[in-house]
Amino acid sequence: MKTPDVLTQKVTIMANGVPLEGDLTLLENALGMVIFVHGSGSSRLSPRNQQVARYLNAQGFSTLLFDLLTDDENEVDQLTMDYRFDIPLLSKRIEGTVDWLLSQPSFRAMKIGLFGASTGAAAALVCAANRVPSITAVVSRGGRPDLAGTHLEKVLAPTLLIVGSHDSDVLKLNKQAGGQLRCENRLAIVEGASHLFTERGTLDEVCHLAAAWFSTFMQD
Repeated sequence: MKTPDVLTQKVTIMANGVPLEGDLTLLENALGMVIFVHGSGSSRLSPRNQQVARYLNAQGFSTLLFDLLTDDENEVDQLTMDYRFDIPLLSKRIEGTVDWLLSQPSFRAMKIGLFGASTGAAAALVCAANRVPSITAVVSRGGRPDLAGTHLEKVLAPTLLIVGSHDSDVLKLNKQAGGQLRCENRLAIVEGASHLFTERGTLDEVCHLAAAWFSTFMQD
């Protein structure tokens, strides 16, 4: 698979006055922009999210991977885990990032999708509920959509929940959360996959599922 010519640049996002570091990959004539929301204790350097991002780039999507926490917050979180389950804080950071992106003249007309992992998926869904006109589609990988609580029924963007067949507790929570969603949604179970999709070929399946979902709902 040949990746189109891309430009990746470091950006500093001002999300509600908080500077967050990001990697923005731009494609000419992109189908849309997919913003990645990493999971518990991870960052924009997550190798799994980077692999999915590269695949989406090859399918014609621009991508933004960014850190939800500042360096100081991340240091605290590594010791105390105070921030990684703070869904209201994380969702505000995503909302601020969406607002920042849409404030750039070249992105105002671009469709935006969210790809969330673990607790980041809950924060992405809260953002989708609070930014209904701006978010076109959502994909969750091994996510905790249940942590989005009552925001689930307010999500209008079509939502794909991807869970490994061996991730039994998270699978149960995703089934329950799917029942609360009022938008178009689907639960995709990747056979043989555990929570982190480290088994051979399972993350490739995540890439295919995510690309197909975004392609379906983000193309004109």
